[in-house]
Amino acid sequence: MSCEQETVEEAGKAGVGGVQEGAAEGLAFEQALGDFRASVHAWSEAAYRCPRTAFVPVPQHRFWRLAAGWALGCAMVSGVVSGGVYEHRRHQETARIAAAQAAEQQRRVIEQRAREEEDLLARVDSAVSQQVPDAMEPLARLMAEDESR
Repeated sequence: MSCEQETVEEAGKAGVGGVQEGAAEGLAFEQALGDFRASVHAWSEAAYRCPRTAFVPVPQHRFWRLAAGWALGCAMVSGVVSGGVYEHRRHQETARIAAAQAAEQQRRVIEQRAREEEDLLARVDSAVSQQVPDAMEPLARLMAEDESR
């Protein structure tokens, strides 16, 4: 049953107080006004009890504000994400360059140590080695004297 049908039925129930036959015209008029007043009150109370929905048109500028808000929000999120990606890649590139520099430095240190070891071995070899053994030293002196003559 709809809200309007309930209102009509309640107004009809409230307005049942008929005019008595043989009563004065004033009394009948008063009774009619009282019944009308009761039916109006019953109708208004029934109308207030019915659930109703309010229709509020949404202005067009509000729609554009909502769309602009979403667009700016998306732009801000994409800016934050791209900034994070840029920082991550820059950090990776810096780490790669630092690793390459460390490897180059290590290679130089290894080469330097190898040269130092070769120099040390050459000094030890020249210090330890003799052209002529000690037992043949007098003979080597004689040969050197013969050559100089």
